[in-house]
Amino acid sequence: IPEGIDINDEIDVFVYRDSEDRLIATTLEPRIQLNGFASLRVKDVNDFGAFLDWGLEKDLMVPYREQTTRMRVGQYQIVYLYVDETTGRLAATNKLDRFLEDESEDLKEGQQVDLLVWTETDLGYNVVINQRYKGLLYKNQIFSVVEPGDEVTGYIKYVREDKKIDVSLQQQGFANIEVNAQVVLDRLKKNNGFLALTDDSSPEEIMDELQMSKKTFKKAIGTLYKQKLIVLEDKGISLLS
Repeated sequence: IPEGIDINDEIDVFVYRDSEDRLIATTLEPRIQLNGFASLRVKDVNDFGAFLDWGLEKDLMVPYREQTTRMRVGQYQIVYLYVDETTGRLAATNKLDRFLEDESEDLKEGQQVDLLVWTETDLGYNVVINQRYKGLLYKNQIFSVVEPGDEVTGYIKYVREDKKIDVSLQQQGFANIEVNAQVVLDRLKKNNGFLALTDDSSPEEIMDELQMSKKTFKKAIGTLYKQKLIVLEDKGISLLS
């Protein structure tokens, strides 16, 4: 209970059932809400299932029937929070597909969205979009380290006819070039006005230094050059003072 609270004061609480089936109200904020998705750490495993740390005193149970593979202590799992129809208690599952919506008329190409990185595939990563939809982030659209459980900002790249959604971590088109031009400009300022990168630099060198593809780098450099902010030299790029 927060300090200084008086009778008739209104407060926000989270309500759940404890192990004795009593309704409990808490002012603590759980790491996942009903009908939501989150990455949570496995705290314990017993004969009934796995138990996750979700920020409340009572751990969150994942029954064995709701596990794609047996969970182990210390793992982080992407789960969905639902009400168990048999017990009336909150429970979690990592069988997510049935809880993700197919209809995506409210998503438009280029729209900024919240992404929860889910599972790695041969093509890239499955992601949860805005806590509602399933999307795919292709490997060739990833220019920084991404791992399951990461929460990142992304953009709708394409909504296919089969309703599948492709996403990117970068805006498409000119707006993205401007963002990356600023990244290069900021790095130049931090490096005393010089970067040892040119058109002949390898994609790996550029990725190492700026966390962007060579194609994106060249577009960003073109933008800065047209704005007369940089000089292109044999051994790199210099910032015009």
